[in-house]
Amino acid sequence: MIRLIASDIDGTLLQNGATEIPPEIFAHIRRLGGKGILFCPASGRQYTSLRRLFAPVADKVPFLCENGAVVYGAGSPGPILSKTAMDRRLSEELCREILALPGVEVLISGADTSYLCPKTPDLEEKIRWFLGNRTAVLPGPEEVPEDIVKISAYCPRDMEAVKAALFPKWEVHFRCAVAGAVWLDFTLADKGVGLRRLCKALSLDLKEVMAFGDNYNDVSMLEQVGRPYLMENAASELRARFSTRCRTVAEVLETL
Repeated sequence: MIRLIASDIDGTLLQNGATEIPPEIFAHIRRLGGKGILFCPASGRQYTSLRRLFAPVADKVPFLCENGAVVYGAGSPGPILSKTAMDRRLSEELCREILALPGVEVLISGADTSYLCPKTPDLEEKIRWFLGNRTAVLPGPEEVPEDIVKISAYCPRDMEAVKAALFPKWEVHFRCAVAGAVWLDFTLADKGVGLRRLCKALSLDLKEVMAFGDNYNDVSMLEQVGRPYLMENAASELRARFSTRCRTVAEVLETL
């Protein structure tokens, strides 16, 4: 029996450049909630961004944020059920290396604030518009006033070159993942860690979980649940690993 549904957002619930969750998803969340099945957005996005996206049901669902580094329970606002902080010295060193790469920006995540040290004047506006994040601009990464839970490299050009420059060194210390067309993420946690902690808090078995994803940062979540679904538009390498696939999340939810 499925008791929890965890779904990635970008590339999974939001496809083809969409910026708003389809209204039918909210209807399914309410309907399934009446059957005792809880829905949980699972994303690299921050809590504030996710609550805006899921505004019609934001008080009724838990949120797995920052690729699993922060997990919030249901509520307004919900309690923090789990937070995984990164080593501060290593985090600041990674941030400086990202900033040293031409054309690459850094986004430093606290529990619910994105800290920027922008090299271009319009970066904060882009982050607010595209992600809906709560943001703060700082002169340097050492000025972040709270635990760092995730570091992201924004790579609008030649992401593969940035990945090659950073991953070999930093995958020894952090979990490194491609998180979208222009994002590379570094955390101590991942979506699998966040999901396990959420299930523990809710007294659920992972076999009772259905999960949806489309990218490499979803693999740790998909690998451990009872019913994983990979989106048909995922990379061929991922399609080879997951045989159960779907075109949209809604088409599967309709069957429950």
